[in-house]
Amino acid sequence: MRADARWMSVAVALGRRGLGRTAPNPSVGAVLVRPGTGDGTVVGRGWTQPGGRPHAEAMALAQAGDRARGSTLYVTLEPCSHHGRTPPCVEAVIAAGVARAVVAAADPDPRVNGRGFAMLRQAGVPVTFGVGGDDARELNAGHVSRVVRGRPHVTLKLAVSSDGKAGLAGRRPVAITGELSRAYVHMLRAQSDAIMVGIGTVLADDPDLTCRLPGLADRSPSRVALDSDLKLPPASKLAASASAVPTTVISAADAPTDRERQLVARGVMVLRVARANGHVDLTETLALLGAQGVTRLFVEGGPTLAAALLRADLVDEVVLGQAPAPLGPDAIAALDALPLAAITASERFAPVDERTIGPDVWRRFTRA
Repeated sequence: MRADARWMSVAVALGRRGLGRTAPNPSVGAVLVRPGTGDGTVVGRGWTQPGGRPHAEAMALAQAGDRARGSTLYVTLEPCSHHGRTPPCVEAVIAAGVARAVVAAADPDPRVNGRGFAMLRQAGVPVTFGVGGDDARELNAGHVSRVVRGRPHVTLKLAVSSDGKAGLAGRRPVAITGELSRAYVHMLRAQSDAIMVGIGTVLADDPDLTCRLPGLADRSPSRVALDSDLKLPPASKLAASASAVPTTVISAADAPTDRERQLVARGVMVLRVARANGHVDLTETLALLGAQGVTRLFVEGGPTLAAALLRADLVDEVVLGQAPAPLGPDAIAALDALPLAAITASERFAPVDERTIGPDVWRRFTRA
């Protein structure tokens, strides 16, 4: 139905408000609509709040009050059916007298996984499933990945010159894309639970890895540096600001303990994993981040880490920005020894979106 599609698009838009703030819970959007003229009247709306509570349904029901009775609930994910820190949302929906539920996607969490639908139907609440499913799956990609695969949804961001390069000779950093593109990347950071870079990028750039859009400083994701041998300087921006922005270093099990003590003293969390080919094991690293509650991981650098993740088949989405100017034959390739065709012409990835931002062209690819 046209009205169902319309109201579900509103629920999806509400769910996007919580991206990057609700981990380890999914960011869900919900709308309660009473019958009336046209497509009906909204009496309640909600989205998962920071830290994962309250849930979207609870927020919408509280806003609607008695007006929830006889309404239709539009929600992006199957309502929870288990007792946690709060009672199950599905019980609240039934108790409020909601007459119908339109749900975009199922929740693979074994504590839910169809039980929410079953409880609604057993209570006489008809369920329409799958409206807005593609948008909801994108919204819930981090939650689904963590539940099903035990690791975050990994988005690899690359900014490259027209000739496919990402840095100057000698691994010197350079601004490739324009100011508007940098604002776009900061927005993507704000929608992520964590941002990850390799130690090479940290040593070359000494980045902040925060969200610097006006009014969104508190949306900065936690920061993760892969640092097999604990080379991160205690005076670096990441370590110096660790007390303000959560910062984790993933090191190898045999990295020096004295360096760990120096970083821990600055507020850095140091976690250790096994080595694989001389570096931290990426599969174990992602599983560890998943266990820490990270659902959406944004990877920004550099060429060595990007290529390693692609080789290990651990990339779920690529956001590729290309500037109009070249950097020249001596510049550093964006994917180490891999060509950009490993993304743009790979059977593993499908192009899903393209946009022009200032002078730059940004393309998005997802797993095919």
